Amino acid sequence: MTSPTATPDHLPPAHPEPATPGPVDRPGSRAARMRSPLARQVVEAVAVDHGVCVRPLAMRRTSLDTGETQIIPVPCGATLASKCPPCAERSRRLRMAQCKTGWHLDDEPLPDPDPPSTDAKALAVLRADLEEARGEVLAAGDAGQVTEIDQMIGQVDQELSDLGVRGRIAPVDRDRPRRVRSTRRRQDAPDLPRLPVERRTVGRTFTAPDGTVWRPSMFLTLTCDTYGRVRSDGTPVDPATYDYRRAARDAIHFPKLLDRFWQNLRRAVGWDVQYFAALEPQRRLAPHLHAAIRGTIPRTMLRLVAAATYHQVWWPATDRPVYDNQTLPTWDDTTGGYHDPGTGEPLPSWDAAVDAIGEDDEPAHVVRFGPQLRADGVTANSANTGRMIGYLTKYLTKSLDACHAVHSDRQRAHVNRLADALRYEPCSPTCANWLRYGIQPRNPRKGLAPGRCTGKAHRRETLGFGGRRVLVSRRWSGKTLTDHRHDRVDFIRQQLAALGATGSGPAAPDTDPGRLAWTLLRPGDPAAPRREHLILHAIAQRHTWRAQLDTGAGLGGSSATGPPLSDAA
Repeated sequence: MTSPTATPDHLPPAHPEPATPGPVDRPGSRAARMRSPLARQVVEAVAVDHGVCVRPLAMRRTSLDTGETQIIPVPCGATLASKCPPCAERSRRLRMAQCKTGWHLDDEPLPDPDPPSTDAKALAVLRADLEEARGEVLAAGDAGQVTEIDQMIGQVDQELSDLGVRGRIAPVDRDRPRRVRSTRRRQDAPDLPRLPVERRTVGRTFTAPDGTVWRPSMFLTLTCDTYGRVRSDGTPVDPATYDYRRAARDAIHFPKLLDRFWQNLRRAVGWDVQYFAALEPQRRLAPHLHAAIRGTIPRTMLRLVAAATYHQVWWPATDRPVYDNQTLPTWDDTTGGYHDPGTGEPLPSWDAAVDAIGEDDEPAHVVRFGPQLRADGVTANSANTGRMIGYLTKYLTKSLDACHAVHSDRQRAHVNRLADALRYEPCSPTCANWLRYGIQPRNPRKGLAPGRCTGKAHRRETLGFGGRRVLVSRRWSGKTLTDHRHDRVDFIRQQLAALGATGSGPAAPDTDPGRLAWTLLRPGDPAAPRREHLILHAIAQRHTWRAQLDTGAGLGGSSATGPPLSDAA
């Protein structure tokens, strides 16, 4: 019998052959010199290792008591690693802390407003009297009296603001026209239950047989609809039938769809659902949302709300361009608008084009979610909580077009086709692309050209999504991002005090911040130091802070626990 042929898996491990040395560059040659790192690259590499900003801003700090000035390097605050890796990672860590703080709360994060004071009520009564007097004077046709009353109303509103009253009693713009559309739901969308929304943001609890009380939360994933079959690398199987126009429009209007989803969800479940969400693209470059939800919601209800949620875009139709790149509307300085290049007639304004949409007309576009939806339950003490927070924020330091690596020409062509579809798609009422469809954009100005809109949605790195990457509900943690940043600075102060070290950086509480004046030094300012000197100064300062913590811990001080210094400073 013939013995089986030996395969590489059956062979004994062979000894690796020594690698053949590559060509040795001649000392002093150009190739040898180019292999040596630049001095600035060395400094930036050290800055990244120490968590120091590589693009610091020079700020002049002036003491209002002594008049002493000092140049301080301030981090640039970039959120993308392509601009500044340390600042981007610091921002991501701050978002992770924000997500963790509000995900599994047992109590309401914000207290109820205090009752209004007697002075505030008296000013409100005066404001009502002035509003009544204004209506009588306006009916009499006395324009001078109306102006005087408007000034008095502005003074009363300012006094209310000085008393700590938030917002305005009435809008300032009185003559703003309000365009009303029918709120009747579409026939192709399922109906939704509607309950009174309670003023609570904390989910329900569950009691185990052993008496343990659990308050779980959820991790939700939402995607857009399909635009055609795609391969495993995200590229379409048939680019000719792939609906790039609908993909571009869905990406532009995706933020409105998300707002409508959270609104419908709150009405369906009957309580104020809070969320921390981050947007990222799928491999096919369609928007993809991950959201941490406080409290639990039945998966059946989530699927029902997602299927019944849609957003109608009541804009003029953009299916067929009216002008091409060779014959575009021309600007007229006399009328302050754009005219037809052939007839010289002015183009219809944006408001006129929208008013021309009849009640029986269909919307220009309807955005919906896709059938893919995933909802996972998470508990506060679960081992997966930290992993899910990291998964939620993993792409925050990258631009949307850099979240997935592009390796093949097929992927590059897919990105180019989507970018071409986004180039001429109107992104807002003020978009210059409306000229291509024979409509003047809102607030027109000279120099607008289709395909050259400066809107964020047209940029290649955004893939059509012009909204914010991180979406946080108002009552998620009861704190703003600035509040979380100050909490981490206070933590450092506590650690320095516990270790017996005297803080010498921005976390040192030796100076009242209200007695300091900060001024940004412009690049042309003679007092502005070079960026390399600012980076070196920041590295030395960070090294000093680290030494203080290490020395204090070595002398028997309490160990530093909590947010790392590189994330909080």
